[in-house]
Amino acid sequence: MIPLTAAEIAEAVGGRLHNVAGDVIITGTVEFDSREVTPDGLFVALPGLKVDGHDFAESSGARLTLAAREIDAPAVIVPPVGDANHGAMALFGDKDGSGAAVLAALAALARHVAHRLPRLTVVGVTGSSGKTSTKDLIAQVIEPMGPIVAPPGSFNNEIGHPWTVLRADENTRNLVLELSARGTGHIRALTEIAQPRIGVVLNVGSAHVGQFGSREGIAKAKGELVEALPEDGLAVLNADDPLVKAMASRTKARVVFVGESADAQVRAENVVLDAEARASFRLVTPQGDADVKLALHGPHHVGNALSAAAVALELGATPAEAAERLSQAKRVSARRMDVTTRPDGVTVVNDSYNANPESVKAALKSLAEMARQGGRRSWAVLGTMAELGAEHVTAHDEIGRLAVRLDINRLVVVGDQARPMHQGAHLEGSWGEESVLVPDVDAAVVLLRAELRPGDVVLVKASKSEALWRVADALLQEDAR
Repeated sequence: MIPLTAAEIAEAVGGRLHNVAGDVIITGTVEFDSREVTPDGLFVALPGLKVDGHDFAESSGARLTLAAREIDAPAVIVPPVGDANHGAMALFGDKDGSGAAVLAALAALARHVAHRLPRLTVVGVTGSSGKTSTKDLIAQVIEPMGPIVAPPGSFNNEIGHPWTVLRADENTRNLVLELSARGTGHIRALTEIAQPRIGVVLNVGSAHVGQFGSREGIAKAKGELVEALPEDGLAVLNADDPLVKAMASRTKARVVFVGESADAQVRAENVVLDAEARASFRLVTPQGDADVKLALHGPHHVGNALSAAAVALELGATPAEAAERLSQAKRVSARRMDVTTRPDGVTVVNDSYNANPESVKAALKSLAEMARQGGRRSWAVLGTMAELGAEHVTAHDEIGRLAVRLDINRLVVVGDQARPMHQGAHLEGSWGEESVLVPDVDAAVVLLRAELRPGDVVLVKASKSEALWRVADALLQEDAR
């Protein structure tokens, strides 16, 4: 963060000083985890489900704390928020609204800092799936073009977004932000913290359809990103997704379409997958063409790479530079198509960070390709896809049927909530033991340990709440023993 006095911070958030002089300067980082506070840093006292950050303010060693009530430590006491901020209150479950108040102050401080950095280019990324992987790709491709800040993992909500903005300082040239939404207006609110000049929309799928009501509702929310772009900005839109392509009419910024469609200005031609589902393709752009050979697993990364290339070209890279950096890019965030092969030849594909119908379909297609090219036996270990509302049964049924159509050899469905997936596989293919429903992770691990053979490839995927990465971890730990 840029250096700020306590008085400047209080003014920015509309708060008052408590146990601290106004000329005290904050030069460290801003943290909401008391264990991460750096010297001369700012601690954000957020309430949690089990503990309250206010109770750790004094022991954190922070030079200053953003707090909703008076504490025995130097602080800026933030003003309360009105009843309108129900979303933030629900995020913390705090009946007194202290979490919402501190969160609003954090956003205000991030907005203040962003306004103080006029040379900063903000790149925003949203979509139903692939946000984190694309954000990681963009960061790697534009890193040689100047100091950059990008969030670790999926820091894309009301907490992680301003926290990431506050990582920027006078030296930062590019700030890459991932924007998520649980409802209409959420992305708009995030763009008001740090206005993006470049906005990337990847896709509109079924993730959170239970909250939005329809894919059209999701499209309305995702399009808030391109609506926030200035006239001299750039909207990077997926030409292969009709709902995303239609967002061109919702922005005053220039539009670049990406994809495999013939009308995409930045497109992929001659896409070829190797035995581990890593894509090679010809990058075609108005500035010239170049060859790309991705090290990332899964054909869905082609679209992600095209979006990253469009951003890099906008910031001054040549097609050859963009292609070279894409070819060198590595997986950064954990549990996203993390491919590990044991000494016995069993390959574990840990894509368990999260799941929605579109991302599960993409992962299954990658699994099928890896098995087909290598002549290997394939296993799909799948759990519940959350937040699908009325579409829950239909969506899980479709995944089970797709597993049959892709000729996946064995389907292991974990948890009774995912039962329609198991039933769909049986109805599609009259399967017997090819699909099995197990009650929990432990049962899945027992089954796999008993039946895996050298050379098998295993995909593990479910919504984050299912913690299905424990299956992948157990298989790799078993190998270590």
